[in-house]
Amino acid sequence: MRFSDEFFKKVENKTNVNKDTILSLAKKIQNKDMQNEDNLRDLIKEISGIAGKNISKEKEDKIVGVIKNNKVPNDLSKMIK
Repeated sequence: MRFSDEFFKKVENKTNVNKDTILSLAKKIQNKDMQNEDNLRDLIKEISGIAGKNISKEKEDKIVGVIKNNKVPNDLSKMIK
């Protein structure tokens, strides 16, 4: 899946996270098992740190559940408007 520069600009405007950081994260997780809870929790912590946001344990649990149960939307571009 390829994302346009416009998509990355929208993400950067909403999150203050630049395209290079996003691509670096994507590359890092490509070969990780995203059904492994430890991997997911490490990724959530890394992303929240990059974004400068604190994630509560409750929210982290919810995110892990969504990912493990394959409830992530297929069209991520619709999430960033």
